[in-house]
Amino acid sequence: MLMAPSYGRLTPPPLMLEEQSFWTLIYDGPDISSIYWPNPDFNPFGNGRTNYNSSRTAVFDEMGHFISSDLLQFSAPDTGLLRIKRRLTMDHDGNLRLYSLNNETGLWVISWQALSQLCNVHGICGINSICVNTPDPKCSCPPGYEITEPGNWNKGCKPMFNSTLSQSQQVKFVLLPHVDYWGFDLNYSDSTTFNSCMKLCLGDYRCKAFSYRLDGRAICYTKGVLFNGYQSPSFPGNIYLRLPVSFETSQLCILNGTDLICQSAESETTIGSPSMYNFNTKRTRWVYFYSFASAIGLVEILFVVSGWWFLFRKRGSPNLAEDGYHLVLSPFRRFTYTELKKATNNFKEELGRGGSGAVYKGILTDERVVAVKRLENMNQGEDVFWAEVSTIGKMNHMNLVRMWGFCSEGKHRLLVYEYMEYQSLDKHLFSPTFLEWKDRFKAAIGIAKGLAYLHHECLEWVIHCDVKPGNILLDSEFEPKIADFGLAKLSQRGGNSSDFSQIRGTKGYMAPEWATNLPITAKVDVYSYGVVVLEIVKGIPLSNWVIEGREEDDESDLTRFVRVVKRKIQCGETSWIEEVVDPRLNGQFNRSQATTIVELGMSCVEEDRNKRPTMDSAVQALLECLDES
Repeated sequence: MLMAPSYGRLTPPPLMLEEQSFWTLIYDGPDISSIYWPNPDFNPFGNGRTNYNSSRTAVFDEMGHFISSDLLQFSAPDTGLLRIKRRLTMDHDGNLRLYSLNNETGLWVISWQALSQLCNVHGICGINSICVNTPDPKCSCPPGYEITEPGNWNKGCKPMFNSTLSQSQQVKFVLLPHVDYWGFDLNYSDSTTFNSCMKLCLGDYRCKAFSYRLDGRAICYTKGVLFNGYQSPSFPGNIYLRLPVSFETSQLCILNGTDLICQSAESETTIGSPSMYNFNTKRTRWVYFYSFASAIGLVEILFVVSGWWFLFRKRGSPNLAEDGYHLVLSPFRRFTYTELKKATNNFKEELGRGGSGAVYKGILTDERVVAVKRLENMNQGEDVFWAEVSTIGKMNHMNLVRMWGFCSEGKHRLLVYEYMEYQSLDKHLFSPTFLEWKDRFKAAIGIAKGLAYLHHECLEWVIHCDVKPGNILLDSEFEPKIADFGLAKLSQRGGNSSDFSQIRGTKGYMAPEWATNLPITAKVDVYSYGVVVLEIVKGIPLSNWVIEGREEDDESDLTRFVRVVKRKIQCGETSWIEEVVDPRLNGQFNRSQATTIVELGMSCVEEDRNKRPTMDSAVQALLECLDES
């Protein structure tokens, strides 16, 4: 999956068939979960589907036809041509698309898509905001609201007033023409008048706005939450936004790239209270509409002019300035082998060595201290390697080591990472300079967040496959950062599954499915995480492969630890956690947090991977005891 456009990065929505018995696209966000395809305003039959679908099957054949048992059918325009390559893709922006490969240009061309207008995708813009197709989706805040976090439309807009309006407070309604917010209806009424609809909203303190539409009959919806807002000239209704009468609504803001552009919007408003209101719709509708259209036009003009300015500036600039410009825009870059050889003083200072290669300390020409990894046994072509590392380079999370760039010249394959001065977790956890409890808990929750990002949120779904203390680095604040998270992806390219299983993993941290040739899923990382957090609590390695000299010759330290702890819990021992935690802490630890980590760790190392939690749920479990003292 690729980087999302200017409106913000979406969590890729699932394409599902399980619960509804017909194909759906579902937005599953932190605040809401809702179906947006097919049209949620209609039932399956109204959308030409059926949920009397016992077989739940679908076929996309080599001729370009798609047919499903829920009656969904479509075909590529080039249907019937056998030598055309096609792919059906769930894209990063929440749309399902069919692509055909143009053999002459080598480009993939869209030949069908589920949604023609992306503003119909739920979650495009955050709460309270409005999506406008221009034709690309643009997010904006309605009057009385401002962007919650500049540059991040996932957070939506926040009110610039006290959002709780009492019934006795005098309010006004601002017209948003051809705008609707999907769902969260407090009340519904048909064959009603405008004034009756407004009174319905005024009489409910929860009402944030009301929708009034005329499409054969007058329909009224009062809105308790403003999610999934969109504006379309074809929408036969309007939203009337409820604001305090004292609040000035003189600005309308829209998005240009990551900048918020505000224009004057002198619109009349409807004044309302339990005892007085009046209305003048015609002028309000057109003033607001033309202001909105003019603002969008101005933004497009500024965008074109800016593009030409940068183009001519680039042509007239020396190469050094051009390189600096690109570096500012994108810290991720391609290095030459000569640059990295010089930066590392001919690879003099080795920081560590693993199965994928050695890591060396280096200093770039801009004085950044970096860690340079020389990869071994990487035989990909330059184009393939570039495609992979550029995707990895776009991943950004506070608990992942940041990749600054790469080198791919001839046989040389190198990766350039940020340098972590406190080195790896194992050097602090298993040494006399042991970590205090707060740093251990920070490590447990940070590693979980980083893995949850890789498994559920990042641009492309990534399984680390070698989670261990040696691959967890610590910054100056002892914040954990996962290293080598892209190497599994690079190693797998071009190899078979057996080669992949031999390349990745460290004995003692490897899930049982590696040895049983089961398909490798994200649950292998969950298992490894379980071993790591149990070691964080215990303060000693539990990953020894086999403990010799015991009656159970095949019992590992980890197996014995889990068996003993489970027995203590089953026997009702109340002091078991004190016996488990690293004695070097001298009892200076949070009992509730330690108990949560141990119980979580034991569930992560279940032999049956279906019993292991996801990393999302692991993060949630740790967050629930974060503030406990």
